[in-house]
Amino acid sequence: MTAIFKIDRPKIPQVLKEAIFQDIDDTEDPFLSGSKLENEEMDSGNINRLLLSKVVFRNVKITNSLFERIDLTDAVFENCDLSNTSFAEGNLNRVVFKECKLMGMNFSEAYVSHTVFEECMFSMADFTDARLKQVVFNHSSLRNTNWFDCTLNKVELDSCDLNGADFTRTVLKGIDISTCTFDQLNIGAGSLDGCAVSPEQAIGFAALLGLTVKR
Repeated sequence: MTAIFKIDRPKIPQVLKEAIFQDIDDTEDPFLSGSKLENEEMDSGNINRLLLSKVVFRNVKITNSLFERIDLTDAVFENCDLSNTSFAEGNLNRVVFKECKLMGMNFSEAYVSHTVFEECMFSMADFTDARLKQVVFNHSSLRNTNWFDCTLNKVELDSCDLNGADFTRTVLKGIDISTCTFDQLNIGAGSLDGCAVSPEQAIGFAALLGLTVKR
């Protein structure tokens, strides 16, 4: 998959030191850099203003945790489970999530840039008031996600499941959802101005606009 706009990839050193969650918990100012975590688990953690830089997480499970105002730069998450974890008011830059479970995650009021989500599960995730710039969602499930009052700038949705997603008060101008699947979306007619859709989707949206399509 090639994005239709430039995405800066994570800058990860070739050599990373091994780390565990205890390395983060033991610091007065929670910080981890130049490290990799593998096969670690955390449940119901609470680390505010966590700073992660140049890190790789593989097969890591972090669930029901609060990482609010997280600062995440140059990071890769592979086959991780972050379900019901909060990145609210966080800053994510040059991050890749690949084959991750992100169900029920809280990205509200977060700023996400130069980030790729590939083959991820997002069911019930919350992006309320989030700002996304140069972000790609590829072959991911975004069922029943909440995008209330989001700012989307150069966001690509490629072959994603959007069924039940709520885009209330979010403008989709410049967004292409023609390869996505859904039976139902919660979206205002004004939000569709400038959004690219497939011919089949256009027929469905016509009803939203009060139009009757004759065949």
